[in-house]
Amino acid sequence: MYQLIRKFVLTESHCLEEDNTKTFAELFEKLDANKDGKVDVSELKTGLAAMGFTMGKGEAQKMFASGDTDKDEGLDFEEFSKYLKEHEKKLRLTFKSLDKNQDGRIDAKEIQQSLKDLGLNLTDRDAEKILHRYRLLKFWHIDADGTMTVDWNEWKEHFLFNPADNLQEIIRYWKHSTVLDIGDSLTIPDEFTEEEKTTGIWWKQLVAGGMAGVVSRTGTAPLDRMKVFMQVHSSKSNKISLVDGFKQMIKEGGVASLWRGNGVNVIKIAPETAIKFMAYEQYKKLLAKDGGKIQSHERFMAGSLAGATAQTAIYPMEVMKTRLTLRKTGQYSGMFDCAKKILKKEGLKAFYKGYVPNILGIIPYAGIDLAVYETLKNAWLSRYAKDTANPGVLVLLGCGTISSTCGQLASYPLALVRTRMQAQASMEGSEPVSMSKLVKKVMQKEGFFGLYRGILPNFMKVIPAVSISYVVYEYMRSGLGISK
Repeated sequence: MYQLIRKFVLTESHCLEEDNTKTFAELFEKLDANKDGKVDVSELKTGLAAMGFTMGKGEAQKMFASGDTDKDEGLDFEEFSKYLKEHEKKLRLTFKSLDKNQDGRIDAKEIQQSLKDLGLNLTDRDAEKILHRYRLLKFWHIDADGTMTVDWNEWKEHFLFNPADNLQEIIRYWKHSTVLDIGDSLTIPDEFTEEEKTTGIWWKQLVAGGMAGVVSRTGTAPLDRMKVFMQVHSSKSNKISLVDGFKQMIKEGGVASLWRGNGVNVIKIAPETAIKFMAYEQYKKLLAKDGGKIQSHERFMAGSLAGATAQTAIYPMEVMKTRLTLRKTGQYSGMFDCAKKILKKEGLKAFYKGYVPNILGIIPYAGIDLAVYETLKNAWLSRYAKDTANPGVLVLLGCGTISSTCGQLASYPLALVRTRMQAQASMEGSEPVSMSKLVKKVMQKEGFFGLYRGILPNFMKVIPAVSISYVVYEYMRSGLGISK
């Protein structure tokens, strides 16, 4: 595929204009599947996909808006070749603006300096990552020969059929990664540029991530309820299997009962995302040193603090989610009834039961998840990658699943303690106890593995949750017209 693209798209810098036109003509003929003298959006996407390119809906439409001068929903050869020539000129200007020393190649230092000129500070590591930046579902990367520099042909190959044609758009293309939600916590999106904030792209990113979380959590809600059910009710003397647990829940409240608590779990996505995003921006400003630069460890700390801030603000909803998940038929008529009864019977402090173990679990989960992900990905690249720095979507999803699992293993005992503390007042004969006493009680009666009750359904939901979240996120981005 790579050679085919080079044959039809790439030309050496010393090629004559007529050779360039001939190459465009050959490419146009190949894309014009029905031979009507025009290439429409469908033909463009299908033809390029066969060569290894995949264009999103927004990308194809943007390209046509620039090239289709007569607005007839198709590009004739004159429009097609004119667009490619003009687009190539813009790409060359951008390439030259990045190539500070004019040696015909862009390295990490030049990328770092160019972005700094635009007010975006990157670490050395981040700048190097851009050279090998992968795009999920698009198996192309910029540095095709693995030299850690980018020449003009590599640059043109990467961006010729992408509507991004200036440095600001290309930065946006590089920056944003997929938001994956496993039903416990939403990740912080990458920083948004000032342009993205003023044009409204930032909220589209957050909406896409939020909708992905809604569908993902709803799709895996039965497993989430089973996890909570086993965390609270399963013990050595009352062992609950997955099958028996589902039978009990269905017998008590019908199939619909498998989704108890999901309403609150979905509703809290919006405030959690908004608070986390705003807090993240503020913490970055507070932590940034050296003239506004923010290092990777500072970014991680800002993310952890933002997560803790969001959790503090929405924690009462977490408590209600647990109570509604565990409720018996007729116990609460809904979320507001649940809140009113908790407030009346237990007081305001009941909405923050389990808060301490919840906050303590944020940092080990986030830190281990990130560290394991980077370690696995880099290990795969060093062992199996020969002529590419792109692991591919399956490897990345595999690394994400394993890293998330490791993060959960580290923080799960705290999650179990949190859930039991949240549920204490709703359990007959249960007396409120502190976090340390509850841990000691579990260890004495159930042993170390008692701290991992319910972890099986929690693991079972990771892959479907990540997969659903990813697919919905991609569709939402496409529907909202966000170019990647």
